[in-house]
Amino acid sequence: MNIIQTDFDLPVKGQCTYLFNANDSNVPLKFNIINNNNSKQSIKFIIDSDLGINLTIDYDGSNSKKVHGDKGLLNIKGAFYWTSLDSQDQTIKFGIGEARPETTVFEYKMSSDNNEVFELNKKFMESLSTINNISNISKLKILKDPIVNPVPLKIKKTDELTMNDVAKYTYLPNSFLNPTNQKLYECISGKKFVLDDDEFPDFSKAIEYSIATEGCWCNQKLVDKSTEFNPNNPNISETYLRITMGRNSGESPGIPYVMEIWPSKHYSPIHSHANANAVIRVLHGSINVKLFPFLSEEENIDSFGEANFDKEDITWISPELNQIHQLKNINQKQTCITIQCYMYGSNNNTHYDYFDYIDDNKKIVQYEPDSDMEFIEFKALMKKEWSERKKCFFY
Repeated sequence: MNIIQTDFDLPVKGQCTYLFNANDSNVPLKFNIINNNNSKQSIKFIIDSDLGINLTIDYDGSNSKKVHGDKGLLNIKGAFYWTSLDSQDQTIKFGIGEARPETTVFEYKMSSDNNEVFELNKKFMESLSTINNISNISKLKILKDPIVNPVPLKIKKTDELTMNDVAKYTYLPNSFLNPTNQKLYECISGKKFVLDDDEFPDFSKAIEYSIATEGCWCNQKLVDKSTEFNPNNPNISETYLRITMGRNSGESPGIPYVMEIWPSKHYSPIHSHANANAVIRVLHGSINVKLFPFLSEEENIDSFGEANFDKEDITWISPELNQIHQLKNINQKQTCITIQCYMYGSNNNTHYDYFDYIDDNKKIVQYEPDSDMEFIEFKALMKKEWSERKKCFFY
């Protein structure tokens, strides 16, 4: 059995979110969270595929409590897990996939019948400082905060937020984005960052026309891309256009700024984003996004969340959240056009240059982000097609 001897200190005593993989889903996964000054005070975790999750909460070496939850390790390739320790709310949580309230499968709240018990529990949990005796775990990440509140998918500038927005978790303040995503947000959130500008006020109409008209560039390019994700099974609905801005400077999977064009009823495969950061703004139409806890080729994984994003809505991706999703334009008539911005975090030294996706054979396949055309060239072509639209059959 693989045992990691190293101890890991919590960023804040009594609270954390611990993300991990299992080396072998048929072998129980184990670790302890202890008081480093008094190892008799601990919470021992045993997570098993058959027996679920079992906790032994040891208050002082003689007074302990055992807690059980039915769900544990999955015999599914790609699954990963998290536990959350929260001394303020006195809760312990366990989840499968991305660490967020929606993926929680077990929650235990310490007994607090009166103030004295509450304070004793709080003192006990706030003494916990170190993760040790780690067994059957191949990867880990320790986050400072516990899993408490739902994470808003839409971003708003701080000076546009209302009290209701904050209280209902409707929007994420742009200041809450990580530093990398704040940079991306500032690049594409401005009032002048628009599709239909003074130079070409009919840009969106021209794109719609090019998609709908046989012989025009967008229409033909979508046909050409019908085998992009499944070479042996052409599917024009599983296509979208990638219009890029600038060059790949090695700081993102592919070119960092991409205008993506989603005709009506077109969609992406379920895919992940290389642990990159991203900010996405809808420039025209609307897009539907389904979120998934993890990427797996062994069986269908249910979506845990879904949201629609309309024109001017801005959303985000971080290495920990919103990574695995599927986009679809469910509008029956209107094309959706988005601007997608990608960048690796400052601590990302791997720079995995692919998006992984699930193909029709339920296999995880690598997709290397490409460019269908550069933005300035594309805009000029759309102008040309639009001005000659009565005779646009030369492509």
